[in-house]
Amino acid sequence: MPSDHILAIDQGTTGTTVLLVGSRGEIRGRATREFRQIFPKPGWVEHDPDDIWSSVREALREALRSSGVRADKISAIGIANQRETTLLWDRRTGRPFGNAIVWQDRRTADLCAEFRRRGLERAVLSRSGLRLDPYFSGTKIRWLLDGSRRLRRRAEAGEIAFGTMDSFLLYRLTGGAVHATDATNASRTLLMNLRGLDWDPLLCRALGVPRAMLPAIKPSIGVFGLTRGRSLMPEGIPVSAMAGDQQAALFGQACFQPGEAKGTFGTGSFFLVNTGARLVQSRSGCLPTVAWTRPGEVRYALEGSAFVCGAAVQWLRDGLGLIRRSGDVEKLARSVPDSGGVEFVPAFAGLGAPRWNPLARGLLCGLTRGSNSAHIARAVLEGLALQNVELVRAMERDLGRRVSPIKVDGGASANDLLMSLQADYLGARCLRPRIVETTALGAAYMAGLGAGIWKSLDRIRALWRCDREFKPALSARRREERLGRWRRAVDRADSAA
Repeated sequence: MPSDHILAIDQGTTGTTVLLVGSRGEIRGRATREFRQIFPKPGWVEHDPDDIWSSVREALREALRSSGVRADKISAIGIANQRETTLLWDRRTGRPFGNAIVWQDRRTADLCAEFRRRGLERAVLSRSGLRLDPYFSGTKIRWLLDGSRRLRRRAEAGEIAFGTMDSFLLYRLTGGAVHATDATNASRTLLMNLRGLDWDPLLCRALGVPRAMLPAIKPSIGVFGLTRGRSLMPEGIPVSAMAGDQQAALFGQACFQPGEAKGTFGTGSFFLVNTGARLVQSRSGCLPTVAWTRPGEVRYALEGSAFVCGAAVQWLRDGLGLIRRSGDVEKLARSVPDSGGVEFVPAFAGLGAPRWNPLARGLLCGLTRGSNSAHIARAVLEGLALQNVELVRAMERDLGRRVSPIKVDGGASANDLLMSLQADYLGARCLRPRIVETTALGAAYMAGLGAGIWKSLDRIRALWRCDREFKPALSARRREERLGRWRRAVDRADSAA
């Protein structure tokens, strides 16, 4: 009989992380593999599906080696994934049709504008809860199909499959036997009805996406299929959970009750607050979304998304050469007491919540002859924290109350200065857990719940541990003054598009 070990795959934007988790929530093995980022044109971002699959295979094998646990001792598999990234493949052969279009990609901005001119935004918003923005999968699918009449004919005939990365990995793990997704990922496509939790016929017709190419929508927690083919895993291991990365992080942070919130500092920054069985329609530029589903149960969340977070630190490293390693940014930024009047707006991929301007671009301003690399590094960290204030305030307006504390995670949450700035600018406590890989951990918790390793959410909640609490130390007056200076900068980036 297999032991109670869970394999969690976190297929992210810049790399894949695999964790092997024991029944007490302990990490038995871990591995991460990065893969190429492809930028064919300004505003375009792509991934090679073979690179992604290779990263999964390599990380999985290394995680098993580091754990000393044999693959046939795994009870269940959970998958978390970059959500809106879009891929088409041949159902018969499994061969992808070109590269995946990444969630950060802006190529469908004109298509979104055309749909708005046709008056589709109200129907899209009321049914899917989403904005007509290049961020989401639906217009990416339409762009791909518009590029080839033959591809569209085959899609209409059901010969072509669409999937976000969860669907693609499931298809590969099950040897092509299962083409499915879960409601958290489907809720990010512009095509799913948030109340009915199924593909919306009106939205599919309006966006020109054939229903025949879409995956089945299944509960986030439950068996999707069994491994097959023995190329990667032994046969018969259940894939018992799938969820988008941000929803998986919400689960991994044990935010099980309405009002509990998390903020993930990864490639972008994403704040989610659990709204329970209540679907909150935002009036402030946030997004209602599915938090997770189980058979007979749905939980919703409200989300604020900023497209750039850790990617800005990578820009300091790779684009400007100001630091050698991403971790060096904190020491450089701490070498000055403030940004010296320099402001940074991280709109490299447009502005997300609550402004939703895909044409906005990043802005670095307030430079003087006395500005140096430390001021720029400090301005970048401050800009990342300040952008999150806008989206959290928007969420609070929709909820009618403050959101505090906020559990933080993701790679950039290891930066103590950034977390202190975030607590100061939000005026809220930020709690960092002992294990910050909460996306993969959430996939493991979901899979363990689906496989019966954990019997209740309370058992999972008991596994969560706080590593450090960051408390706000800035006065309300100084906080508002600082926010006011940054808003003037972001207004310039917003209006210049």
